[in-house]
This record gives sequence, structure tokens and C-alpha cells, in this order.
Amino acid sequence: MRFLEACARRPVDATPVWVMRQAGRYLPEYRAIRDKLSFIEMCKRPDVAAEVTLQPLRRFDLDAAIVFADILLPLEGMGIGFHFVSEGGPVIDKPVRAAADLAGIRALDPARDVPYLIETINLVRRELADSVPLIGFAGAPFTLASYVVEGGHSKDYAAIKTLIYSDPDTFDRLMRMLSDAVVAYLLAQVDAGAQALQLFDSWVGWLSPYDYERHALPYVRSVIERVKGRAPLIYFANGAAGMLPLVATAGSDVVGVDWRSDLDRAWAELGDGIAVQGNLDPVVLLGPAAAIEPRVADILHRAGARPGHIFNLGHGVLPSTPPDNVKYLVDAVHRLSAAS
Repeated sequence: MRFLEACARRPVDATPVWVMRQAGRYLPEYRAIRDKLSFIEMCKRPDVAAEVTLQPLRRFDLDAAIVFADILLPLEGMGIGFHFVSEGGPVIDKPVRAAADLAGIRALDPARDVPYLIETINLVRRELADSVPLIGFAGAPFTLASYVVEGGHSKDYAAIKTLIYSDPDTFDRLMRMLSDAVVAYLLAQVDAGAQALQLFDSWVGWLSPYDYERHALPYVRSVIERVKGRAPLIYFANGAAGMLPLVATAGSDVVGVDWRSDLDRAWAELGDGIAVQGNLDPVVLLGPAAAIEPRVADILHRAGARPGHIFNLGHGVLPSTPPDNVKYLVDAVHRLSAAS
């Protein structure tokens, strides 16, 4: 399988490609289901989540599937309630702002708390057999903590930074709880049949390199150390273009790179011993197909046909993306890389 070979930095016949959020709102078949069910209902019904996971594989010649789920799903089992609002995304019912707020948080038990995800992975693996690998995923500790402390999305991440600066002990306790939950969550996905894993650090780019090194990176390392070896692990640190040498020390097999860095420069900063995933700007897919190919060619040129490149977007596919453009992207990556 190209994707797994690339994760191991072995040569492949063409560059593997998948796209973050490939199962989602840009597909009309997804929207048809979403019109009938809430997002959480979709996640918690294994038959529906499996169907949504497989939808993009039926349309595009992708080299990997990623299970349909959400990074916040482990929180509910930990006693951290949340809900989604139509505008603005997730809302944490009781944000953690002080030591007393940690009292109701418990350890995650995946069999008890996320059985629906385990069953979804089982269903998808049976359907895929060995055609393409299935990726499981989780949010990284700092990104999860960002939601838990901020209460949802944030414009400035002032609440979690204030907690770091004013009450580092409470922050550390929260991060340790979340790290343990992420490890359990990822290992449960591997046990269920996931063949690779991705750790999403979506909001870590809001930290300075100083604070990233001291208040996020140690917990990422802890997670990766406890999971590594069970499946190839991708660490995607969004917005971390200014601290890639630090990101490289997290210990992942693959580092996902956002679109804010040229791929060759990013790879040089990460070092040759790491595979690299990325990094087309998702907005490129909103334009004409003619604009896609030269940008794909540029990224492939920067990768230089080195073993260990997985083509992806620099963030998730946008809801207004024409599906035909995703098909064009996937086909162009395979065609141009095979010819190089």
C-alpha cells in the first residue's frame, strides 16, 4: 500500500494522496445524510459513520481512508460535556478555569465511552479489506485543552494562555489527564483495526516557540512514546511553520505540514529521518482546475521524489470545494509523480 510505504520512507510507484476532512460537507451524499441527522448522531451511529468514511473512496482514487469521527469525542466519556451549535461549532458545557474544575474529570475507557467508534472501524475495515489503509485519529493534548479551557473556538486563546501563566500546576494536571485519554483512544482504534494514526494539533500555532516547547511538546512526546510502534503516526501541528525543528523532536513517523511553508524548506528543517505530509493550500481547490496542476507540480518538485512524501492539503478540505476538483487533484498527484 503506497500510503504505508511512504510512512516508512520506502520508495513508491506514485506519491500517495489523501485529504484531511475528505469525508465531509463538500460531498452531496454527505449533506444528504447530514440533513437528517445531527453531527453527533452521525458519529455515534456506526453504520452511518462507516458509510460517510467510505463515501470519498467511491468517488476518488485515494490512497487512504480516515475514520469519520471528531477530536472531541473522548471528552464526553471523561465527564467533560459539550454540544454543537449551528453557528460557531462546539461548546464546552463547563470550561476548566481552575483546579476545582478538574474534580469531575475521569479516565477514558474506550470500550465504555466510545464503543460506536470501535464498531465503525470494524465495519470500515471489513468493507475495505486490504484495498487501502484506514487512518484513526485524535486531537493532541494542547488542542483538546484549548477547547476545554476556552469553552469552544477562540479568537485569541487568551484563557488557556492565562491558565498556563497563572496556574501551571492546574494546566499540567489537565494536560496529563488529556494525554492519558488520547493514548487510550488511539490504542483502542489500532486494536479495532486502524492501520495508521494522525494526531491533530490544530491550535498549537497560537503558542510561541518558547511556550510550545515547555507547555505542549512534552505532552505530545508522551503520547507518541506510548503509541509509537503500534501503527505509523502522523503529527499535524497546524500553524507551526516557525517552530518545525521543535516539531521534529516530537518523535512521530510523519509530520504534516501546513501551507505556510514551502515543502522543501519545511523538510529541511524537519530533517531527513522523518516522512512529510502536505501541503497544498485548501483554497486552491475552490478555483478552476487549471490552477490546481501547477501548484501540485510545484509541491512534488519540492519533494524531489524523495521517499516519504504523502500528498495532502495544508488543512482540511473546505465545504464549498467542488468534488470534481478533488478528483482532479488526486489524479494529478498520481499522474505527475508517476511520471517524475
